[in-house]
Amino acid sequence: MKNAHNITNRFTGSVIFTAEIQVADDAPMALRLGAATAVAVAAKADLRHADLRGANLRHADLRGANLRHANLNCADLRHADLSDADLRHADLSDADLSGADLSDADLSGADLSGADLRHADLSGADLSDADLSGADLSDADLSGADLSGADLRHADLRGAKS
Repeated sequence: MKNAHNITNRFTGSVIFTAEIQVADDAPMALRLGAATAVAVAAKADLRHADLRGANLRHADLRGANLRHANLNCADLRHADLSDADLRHADLSDADLSGADLSDADLSGADLSGADLRHADLSGADLSDADLSGADLSDADLSGADLSGADLRHADLRGAKS
């Protein structure tokens, strides 16, 4: 059954994008939000400031998406493709980004505290001034990444490639 789902601005609550999605009426909110986000990205919607907390975006194609200042706290982004995405100042705290492709993404000033970035591809990513405190970066690819000014306190970097 087709349903409309709104993606809202995390600061004002106003609607940024309305997506027609094919999900069951009783589908969990995380799944509905993930499906709506996929539609929005495919439509090249501007998702700056989007409230995507807890969204299920596992394996999502978010290449080049504009997610600047978006709230992705606790989102499931396992194995998602976020290459070349604009995630400046986004809230990705406690998000699961294990196995995600973040190559050449702009994560400057982003909050990645407590995020799971195991086996993530962060090659060429801009992580300047990002908060990576307590993040798990074990076995992540950080080759060519800009970590200037990044907070790496208590981050797990075992096996990370630089």
